[in-house]
Amino acid sequence: MCRTCGCGDDTAAVIRVPHDHQHGAGPDHAHQPEHHHDHEHARGADHVHLPATETVSLELKVLAKNDELAQRNRAWLAERDIVAFNMTSSPGAGKTTLLERTIGESGVRPIAVIEGDQATVLDAERVTATGCGVVQINTGAGCHLDAEMMHRALEMLDPAPGTLLFVENVGNLVCPALFDLGEREKVVLISVTEGTDKPLKYPHMFQAAGLVLVNKVDLLPYVDFDLDRCREYINSIHPGVEVLPLSVTSGSGLSSWYDWLVAQRCAAVPASLEDVAGRA
Repeated sequence: MCRTCGCGDDTAAVIRVPHDHQHGAGPDHAHQPEHHHDHEHARGADHVHLPATETVSLELKVLAKNDELAQRNRAWLAERDIVAFNMTSSPGAGKTTLLERTIGESGVRPIAVIEGDQATVLDAERVTATGCGVVQINTGAGCHLDAEMMHRALEMLDPAPGTLLFVENVGNLVCPALFDLGEREKVVLISVTEGTDKPLKYPHMFQAAGLVLVNKVDLLPYVDFDLDRCREYINSIHPGVEVLPLSVTSGSGLSSWYDWLVAQRCAAVPASLEDVAGRA
């Protein structure tokens, strides 16, 4: 049983490379990390609930370990001028489709992707079809990626210096808010089909967000969703966070998303490189 989120998993996360990735691994080629995701499987009625004070202590211990690993990931990425974004959403909000269009249309290069799902390599295969480097992390019963999984995926993916890296987290607006992966920003994607009050139901995720994307705005005439009210809710939880409405299907608003990515990448360029660019 996960000490912070309650998900159960008897096995380590599996990291897979899609069959036509540059390394040539088959779809069933899997790497088992040496260290298991920090879970302890619940044993039904025999499971003993710890007192609240002990539970808090265990949660802090797990998160502190993850944060230490995340800082190592962040340093590794910074040394290579790689800008990473942790993409979070509920299932079906449109993360993978957004990544497909971003890879094909944003003009930003190079791009690499780490895909997170409980099972299958379906999303990784979709991203591979764009010609982008990708690895798939299957978490089993786990409901989020953590910094250790991120570290192992980075070792396998080995993104080139200057890469824009997208990490598509497991579809879940709860636990991914707690686990730093070493990313530059968390990007939260919601859709108008999920309800105006989504930010109020999952405040921790919106507090952690560096950007909120509201997808499927082309469906606004057909659903009960108040965009202005949703924006108010988001800003009541995280004042000042940028909110971008868009439609991945129609393309509306995608230029603003691409501009944001470019701005983030430029902001992350080391000062020495900025000076060189300024003198050019």
